[in-house]
Order: sequence, then C-alpha cells, then structure tokens
Amino acid sequence: MTLLIQRRTIVIEWGHCDPAGIVFNPRFFEFFDTNTWMLFEKALGVKQSELAATYGIIGIALVDARANFLKPAKFGDTIEVASRITEFRRSSFEVQHTITIGGEVTTEGNETRVWAVRDKAKPDKITTAAIPAKVIARFG
Repeated sequence: MTLLIQRRTIVIEWGHCDPAGIVFNPRFFEFFDTNTWMLFEKALGVKQSELAATYGIIGIALVDARANFLKPAKFGDTIEVASRITEFRRSSFEVQHTITIGGEVTTEGNETRVWAVRDKAKPDKITTAAIPAKVIARFG
C-alpha cells in the first residue's frame, strides 16, 4: 500500500442526486475517477492532459470498478473522498477509495487500472506496458 493519499471535499449538489435527493450511484464512480487522476497528478507533478506525452502512454485505463454503498449521501452533505494505490503490479494497479461524511464511512470503492499504450505491431490497438519503477516510487 502506498503512503500518498488524495483527499478532496465535495458538497453534494442537486445535480448529483436522483429525485429522492440521494446521490445517484454512478456519480460515485465519477468521484472515484476524478480522484484517481488527481492522485496521479499529485504524485507525478504532471497534469492529466500531459500524462500521455510525458510517459508515452494512452492513459491509465479502467478495467474494473466496484463499490459498496453503506449509507446514502444526500443533497447538501459534505463528503470527503480519499484515494490511494493499494498495489502496483507489472502493468496494472489497484486504487482504493473511501467516502466519508463527518468521519463515518459511507462508500467504499476499488478500481483496477492498467498502464495503457498503443500496440507497436497494431497501432490501432491498445495494450499494456510495465509501469516504470520511477512512477511507482513517486507514490512513496
């Protein structure tokens, strides 16, 4: 598990919610995705739009996402999204997300992502590449 954590506070707005005034579940995956990109920006000092050019990749492609919804978040709530890498493998990594309201865990999420590149033999295809050790080291 890495030491670097990306924390962000969000005030839940009406547009995040369904007609009952609770956060529509797909919005949590949007929160997770944004936090993952912010985590990489924080660790590497490179903006999302510059990551591909800097590291020669297409991006950090999402291949699996899951969540446990323990308690609803509602219109007007202030949530904290905390994200960290729990494991780096050769070309993939796991991201853990925790959402809290007032310190109480309300949602737990996990993503599996890959270091995605163009296939050299078939440039119209996407494949994975080894995550550089210097990238992993930046997550402390």
